[in-house]
Amino acid sequence: MRWTLAPHRRGAGDPAFRVERDGTVWRASFTPDGPGTLRLGEVGGVVRAAAWGPGAGWLLEGVPDLLGARDRPEEFEPELPLLRDLVVRSPGLRLSRTNRVFEALVPAVLEQKVLGLEAFRAWRYLLRRFGAPAPGAPDMRVPPPPEVWARIPSWEWHRSGAEAVRARTIIGAARVAGRLEADPAEAKLRSLPGIGVWTAAEVRQRAVGDPDAVSVGDYNLPGLVGWALTGRKVDDAGMLALLEPYAGHRYRVTRLLESSGARPPRRGPRLAVRDYRSF
Repeated sequence: MRWTLAPHRRGAGDPAFRVERDGTVWRASFTPDGPGTLRLGEVGGVVRAAAWGPGAGWLLEGVPDLLGARDRPEEFEPELPLLRDLVVRSPGLRLSRTNRVFEALVPAVLEQKVLGLEAFRAWRYLLRRFGAPAPGAPDMRVPPPPEVWARIPSWEWHRSGAEAVRARTIIGAARVAGRLEADPAEAKLRSLPGIGVWTAAEVRQRAVGDPDAVSVGDYNLPGLVGWALTGRKVDDAGMLALLEPYAGHRYRVTRLLESSGARPPRRGPRLAVRDYRSF
């Protein structure tokens, strides 16, 4: 369950997502019915759910989707021994979907072309500043609805560490959030200023559980895929060529490879964490 839900967590200290020591997962969301908090615990292979707030009913109805009930991993039958072994080692892994497009879009935009630590810092600040206390878990925060994101003033974006380009992208998306929820197609997402192939894929992976959405343009993913499948790093074009035999399940392949532990060796200094708040 934790591995299936892991993509929805935005770094350590995510105010809207918490995992307890016993594996219990808490998730706060602004649903079509209002704010809600969901708790999922696994005992003896059975997941038990509880929810609080006006959005409790909606969240409980969405638990099967969140746990990947609509995913079809049995349709993935790779010939490559590495992938076959990873499938066997991950029998419970499914691709989750939240059915909340804008809620997946905001952190994806915050993660554009920056280190994860920078994006997670901005996400924490903005949720602590503008999110409401989560029902049943007041130390957590519910991500704000689109109309609140659209009204965040420029200085608050600056304090969060998100520069103006990413702020404008989120504000623009907030103004058409209703249309995005109704039609989260890749073409619709990419028609928005500031939303490219990487961001659209990140949104579709989480909001609709798209098994074929590839995060083209990711800083680390091509190297991981190339190293795991060929023993050498590749670029985006090389990654897409390697994933082509698995069309329809390319995101599933990358999730499995992430679980393999195969990583290219690190050489040279790591990128420094930038702080736009000082600019």
